[in-house]
Amino acid sequence: MFIHAGIILGVMVVVFVAATLLKVSIELSMLIAAVAGAIAHGVAFPARHVVEGAFTYFDVTLIFITATLFMNLLKEAGGVSYIVRAIISRFYRNRVVLLLLLTFILLVPGALTGAGSVTVLIVGAMVGNVLTYMGISKDRVAAIVFLCAAMSAAAPPINLWAMMTAAGSNMPYVGFTLPLAVITILGALFAMFYLGWKGTPISVERALAELPEPPKGMNGFKVAAPFVIFLGLVLAGRVFPFAMPVIGLPLAFLISAGVTVLLSPKRLPIFKISCETVENLLPLIGTLTVVGILVQSMALTGARGLISLSVVTMPILVIFATLFLVLPISEGVLQYGAAPLLGVPLIFLFNMKGLDPIIALAGMATIWPLGDALPPTTLVGRAAVMTVGYDGPYYQGFLKRCIVPALFIAALGTVYVVFSNALSFLVAG
Repeated sequence: MFIHAGIILGVMVVVFVAATLLKVSIELSMLIAAVAGAIAHGVAFPARHVVEGAFTYFDVTLIFITATLFMNLLKEAGGVSYIVRAIISRFYRNRVVLLLLLTFILLVPGALTGAGSVTVLIVGAMVGNVLTYMGISKDRVAAIVFLCAAMSAAAPPINLWAMMTAAGSNMPYVGFTLPLAVITILGALFAMFYLGWKGTPISVERALAELPEPPKGMNGFKVAAPFVIFLGLVLAGRVFPFAMPVIGLPLAFLISAGVTVLLSPKRLPIFKISCETVENLLPLIGTLTVVGILVQSMALTGARGLISLSVVTMPILVIFATLFLVLPISEGVLQYGAAPLLGVPLIFLFNMKGLDPIIALAGMATIWPLGDALPPTTLVGRAAVMTVGYDGPYYQGFLKRCIVPALFIAALGTVYVVFSNALSFLVAG
């Protein structure tokens, strides 16, 4: 049994590596590897398992699409540019407050959508310009945008790594809000102040002249109202669980998007924005879909059980000492596929050892997005570099700037795992 599962796993790895070397995309490489593993197992073509696996993370995909649509509508309505210009106009003399508010701006899009790439695409360029006006070098700006985008993807309410691992562990995605908020805010603030503290006073005239002008009629109420309604819908279900029907996050985001359209000072091309949103999200939607197929195929062939058994039989001290390396590297190779493949057996192991699974998973789910700047994918890292206009060396420049803040974040995540029981009060809070 172990030999058979090992052979299947070897076939999947070889096929995945071969497809990657042939310049096939990561998504197609995982799909080909999943089908090859099933065929090696003796299934002619696993059509049923391909379909079932493709719908494994369908609910996560809906959240991702609706949240990103909401943020794109807000951006097109002028809400994002209004916020950035207002912050610069009022706080350009106070570097501490300005850095704090810019950190918050970078955290919000990814927190609502679960993707750091959305943060980079929506606010990365504008925040990058502001940081450049503050006398921060381009390599540091790119590192700040990436690291804050990574923390925004890990921030609550939507953390895809935690959601996918919890789904595979039959664990409800409940109690993660405060643990994730604490660690991601600390990580983002450290990255922002470590890389952005040194610089020069901002030139407010130049900054306001180059930032996009919000449309006439945009104000603070029109920006805040959609967020207030979204938070109200989410909190109402928790405060009044027996009176408020469960509408789900996708519908909550759609309602907030509708409010954004109604309050927009200009007519928004809704159909065009919707099409562009889906088109921009296709790579990530494809990743989520293919990851489901790969996990289904590995469960069918026994390869997933072999990985789980290998993980849970490792010495716990070895796992603690290597989390900061294994998790980012697995993310760089498999993207979100690393969460169900490694996260599920790790959570079972931690639970068996008596650790708090929610705190432990929150720590791991904050370390994973750091791998989005690592090869072979470098998805969010490359996007951050291009968005801020950094044209220097990727590894010796940009990635080198990320090392110290990334190590700090990884250390926080490891502390969460090792001392999860001592930090369990965060779940109750």
